[in-house]
Amino acid sequence: MKSKTPQKNQCPKACPIERGMQIIGGKWKGSILWQLKDGPLRFNELTRRLDGASKKVVTERLREMEELGLIKRRVESTKPIAVSYAITRFGRSAMGVLEKLRDWTVRYKL
Repeated sequence: MKSKTPQKNQCPKACPIERGMQIIGGKWKGSILWQLKDGPLRFNELTRRLDGASKKVVTERLREMEELGLIKRRVESTKPIAVSYAITRFGRSAMGVLEKLRDWTVRYKL
């Protein structure tokens, strides 16, 4: 029978690392934040910069990130509809982590 008590070096269910990965990890979330770091982008420009991501997946990630408070959505005009996305203060607080991840990836040629 397995013990329900976390062993040394095991992450408990509410592990901060896992929670952080749920917030900024996952397919395209980090890349979306990275693309928004220099200013707001309209949806089509953002999807062009995320080469390989479908519009459906980008839309799903943007909704998740907006719900988490990482980004904000702004409707710029209604005819034709133009929507832009910008990073929030909370989203910007993750940039240090993303920069370190980028540096680590480049350093070890991953």
